[in-house]
Amino acid sequence: MHHDAASFYESWPKRMGRVKEAAPDVPRAFAPFFQGLMKEGALTVKQKELIAMSIGVATRCEPCIYAHVEKCVKCGATREEVLEAAGVAVMMGGGPVYTYMSVVVAALDAKLPTAG
Repeated sequence: MHHDAASFYESWPKRMGRVKEAAPDVPRAFAPFFQGLMKEGALTVKQKELIAMSIGVATRCEPCIYAHVEKCVKCGATREEVLEAAGVAVMMGGGPVYTYMSVVVAALDAKLPTAG
């Protein structure tokens, strides 16, 4: 874990652009699946993003955490909501998952700085 959220957010679009160039069929297949599920439905987009972020924490996927924390914030999730949802992942996954809370905090600090 490198916890450099700013670096992640700066490099991620370029890195994923390279994936699209190298293996265009994968994002072409994945994008409609993602877009179809991550829209308003019985759950709000914010709720879905909080779930996705929590799963990223539970599976210890740094890019997932960074990407979905950013989307949570864009959907109006508060710092408290994000941290509480991440806490549920920790409760389910224990100590190894707990260490990934630091990634959540780094992402929040980059996307939703605290006042003061």
